Amino acid sequence: MRFAIVVARWNAVITDRLLEGALDALLRSGARRGDITIVRVPGAWEIPSAARTLANQAAGGTVALDAIVTLGCLLRGETAHYEAIYNEVSRGIGQSQQETGIPHSFGVLTCETLEQALNRAGIKAGNKGFEAAAAAIEMVSLRRKLLEGASA
Repeated sequence: MRFAIVVARWNAVITDRLLEGALDALLRSGARRGDITIVRVPGAWEIPSAARTLANQAAGGTVALDAIVTLGCLLRGETAHYEAIYNEVSRGIGQSQQETGIPHSFGVLTCETLEQALNRAGIKAGNKGFEAAAAAIEMVSLRRKLLEGASA
C-alpha cells in the first residue's frame, strides 16, 4: 500500500505528534518508508487542496497512491473563525474522497483547548494520527476487496 500524509504546520506542537503517530501505524503495519509521501501545508485550511491534488493524480494514474491521511489541529478561539474553517476543511476532504474514489482518513483535531489537543495527540487519549492511519489502511483493504467483487 502507498500513502500520502497531508499535515498542517500550524499548531506544529500538535501536528508533529499526529504525524509521528500516523507514521508509527503505517510502518508497524508493514508499509515501507519509501511508500509514504509526506506533504506539509501551512494550515488546516490548505489540507483539502493538497489532498485533492494528490487524489486527482492517483485517480488519473499519474501517481501510485492508495490512500491519503489528513492531519491538522483547529483550536477554538473567541470568534466564528473556528467553525468556518472546520466546516470547509471537513467538507473539502469529504468531497475529495467522494469525487476521486481515493480513501481519505480524517485526522484533523477540533479542540476547545491546547490541553485537549495534546491529550488527543498522544499524551493521554491515544494518538488520533495513529488512528487516522489505521483507518486509511482498513479502507484500502476494503476498497480492494470491493473492487475485486469480494464480500466485505
